[in-house]
Amino acid sequence: MMVTAGEAGRLSVERTDEELCRAIAAGDAGAFDQLVERYQTRTFRMAATILANEADGRDVSQEAFIRLYENAHRFDGRSRFSTWFHRIVVNLCIDNQRRNRWWRKMVPLLGKSEEGDEAPIDPPSDDPGPELEAIRKQAAGKLQEALSGLSPSQRAAVMLSVQEDLSSREIAAVLKCSEATARVHLHRGVTRLMKTMKEA
Repeated sequence: MMVTAGEAGRLSVERTDEELCRAIAAGDAGAFDQLVERYQTRTFRMAATILANEADGRDVSQEAFIRLYENAHRFDGRSRFSTWFHRIVVNLCIDNQRRNRWWRKMVPLLGKSEEGDEAPIDPPSDDPGPELEAIRKQAAGKLQEALSGLSPSQRAAVMLSVQEDLSSREIAAVLKCSEATARVHLHRGVTRLMKTMKEA
């Protein structure tokens, strides 16, 4: 059976992140769409958690994808794509926090987006009753408050470990620090989180 070029393209949809990034550098808009689809939810969740602000998290995650599109040619393949891209996200979060620290104090943390979507940091709902939903929202609020007490590096280390399941070596690559420093950020972040949650 003959396979047309279009069908062949559809058959090879599952390219690796690294292959997609190289394709973006070569001008493949479809490859960019695929990477956005793969990473947009966790990128937003990570940025919103590191910044402790959903609106800022949305802005930073959008900026991260713009940076990806503009700088795909700089990905050299020496690390995994996810490590390279997470570094972009974390750096943008830190830059955002330094630049907007004074302004963010005046903006309340949004519980829902303007579109009415549930905040992605809330636990998933299986259509619970109002009592369970209230407990879940309270727990999510306490966790978010505890996370906001961490430094950006500690928050990033915790999120990269818990959400992305990265090793301390991979976290160090994202944060551009030594593995020992990455372990310190992670240990201090987790320790402080546990202490804050117990006191809450």
